[in-house]
Amino acid sequence: MFALHHVQVGTILDIPQLRIPAGKVTCIVGRSGAGKSTLLKLLNRMISPDRGDILFQDTSISQIDPVELRRQVVMLPQTPVMFDGTVRDNLLVGLRFSDRPDVDDASLKRILEVVDLRKNLDQDASSLSGGEKQRVALGRILAMQPVAALLDEPSSALDAGTERVVIERLIAAARERGITIIMVTHSRSLAEQTADHLIEVDNGRCVELTGVQP
Repeated sequence: MFALHHVQVGTILDIPQLRIPAGKVTCIVGRSGAGKSTLLKLLNRMISPDRGDILFQDTSISQIDPVELRRQVVMLPQTPVMFDGTVRDNLLVGLRFSDRPDVDDASLKRILEVVDLRKNLDQDASSLSGGEKQRVALGRILAMQPVAALLDEPSSALDAGTERVVIERLIAAARERGITIIMVTHSRSLAEQTADHLIEVDNGRCVELTGVQP
């Protein structure tokens, strides 16, 4: 799905070659400040490399309209954005920004089940806790059904037990929908247990690790 060739970002990243497969779960791990989030932002042109090229489905992303790219490659930042309105509004906002039709309430309720959130669709989103907002943001991405989802520490506000349930259900739903997941996580154990493809960022270099699930 993605191929990086001789990509460099200042002194943060120096990647001679890296491939990220389609239809898989790729987890990115590494110490704090290693460049994990920078790598993620490169993939939908939130930032651009100082040199090198990044291909998305065999086309240089420099040749793809950034808005169109971000509709196909959706990113969830570490601190998800909540908009004024209800839980329903926040689940649908990505579709509305993309000029796509809303999905029905039954579909939204199933999405809430996936992210283990027992909330009324009419509840004011501002009343949610940090962990609940994070799960609504994950649900928003499922509603959009992008080609790829870039998730930056998507479970950082969740306790360990909830994290495991939510990530496992999210991955199952993504596989069912054909969504490629590329996820930065602080949890090495979670990455090793859920990833098809595991990348460690160390001193600006990306090392593809073996021993993950096929």
